[in-house]
Amino acid sequence: MKSVIVPRMAESPLGPAQRRIVDHLKRSGPCTTAALAGALGVTTQAVRPPLAELEERGLVVAETVATGTRGRPPLGWALAPLAIGLFPDRHSDLTVELLDAMRSALGDPAVHQVLVERDRGQLATIKAAMPPDADVATRVELLARTRSEQGYMAEVSEDDGDLVFVEHHCPVCAAATACRGLCANELEFFRDVIGPGASIERTQHLLSGDERCTYRIRVASVSEAG
Repeated sequence: MKSVIVPRMAESPLGPAQRRIVDHLKRSGPCTTAALAGALGVTTQAVRPPLAELEERGLVVAETVATGTRGRPPLGWALAPLAIGLFPDRHSDLTVELLDAMRSALGDPAVHQVLVERDRGQLATIKAAMPPDADVATRVELLARTRSEQGYMAEVSEDDGDLVFVEHHCPVCAAATACRGLCANELEFFRDVIGPGASIERTQHLLSGDERCTYRIRVASVSEAG
């Protein structure tokens, strides 16, 4: 058994013409092809190929553009929601700053309680999607799917009768580095999801210098369960 859940593929970088287009649309908002070409100092013929490439990658969308004049509004271009990833994003820095501020103002117990409450909400979401009487393998598959949706690039495989749960990426690495309680709570969270029918051990840890986080899950035998 091996299931790779929702891999996240890296996009190739933008070319110079594509970068100028998205930067202009970010500053000016939706505009027509002609207006875009005029702002960039090129012809409409020159701007169409990079626009088509951006549209194919889901970074721009065609939509009507308000001109303030009578008649049917012309079709133009706007940034798609996916394009937000092309611009600086300091959410990881903000998370670290908030954790540090919370620790300074309220103390470590308060930070721990916040993390526990966060895990409680995530556990409720997973349990709501879990089939009745789900076995350990089903629970781990659902955990991997949920974690991949959150950006962890999780997968599950079998090894010598055990389940091996791997997270190839940590989207909250900066916060986890600043607050080791995130990783400690994570292991407890996994145990809650998997239930009493199995034991789980972390065998590789990204913050310990490994390339990924790996967990070995041993399903209890009938005699052990009893």
